[in-house]
Amino acid sequence: MKRVLLIMLSFLMPGLFAAAAEQVTTGDIAPEFELSDQDGQLHSLEDYRDQWVVLYFYPKDETPGCTTEACEFRDDIFEFRDRDAQILGVSLDDVESHQKFAENHGLPFPLLADIDGKAADAYGVKTKMFGMTVARRQTFLIAPDGTIAKHYKKVKPAEHSAEVLADLDALRAGSD
Repeated sequence: MKRVLLIMLSFLMPGLFAAAAEQVTTGDIAPEFELSDQDGQLHSLEDYRDQWVVLYFYPKDETPGCTTEACEFRDDIFEFRDRDAQILGVSLDDVESHQKFAENHGLPFPLLADIDGKAADAYGVKTKMFGMTVARRQTFLIAPDGTIAKHYKKVKPAEHSAEVLADLDALRAGSD
């Protein structure tokens, strides 16, 4: 009976059971990408080899949670720089949207435009929200060797920057 119900639901709501892309996780090699930032500059993960990368995906520019998260990273930017860590924000918004978002909030780090969703797919964070295709709010802390050192699946925007800094300190202390 349960199986029949699931089959019926899959026909009535086909997107309900759509297969999600496999998500990268701790220990995996971080998938490469090449994306434009808010200034039209291309960035690839290879550009940041030999340093820590905070690769954070977020749903949409200028929304409350996304703005809070970006501004927390902005406020802690010198602490990240002191730890030789590069912050890269990624959403499916375009370059122009990122440019306005960065200007409106004084964001001193690249916001990458993943307009075709390939990077979000590669990291397994692309989803549907309110009928729109967006990136889930998740972060990948990438070690200097290019591996995923930490994957944050549940992110609280107001606390996330401090959480990443603490984990970065612990991971760096463990590698010394």
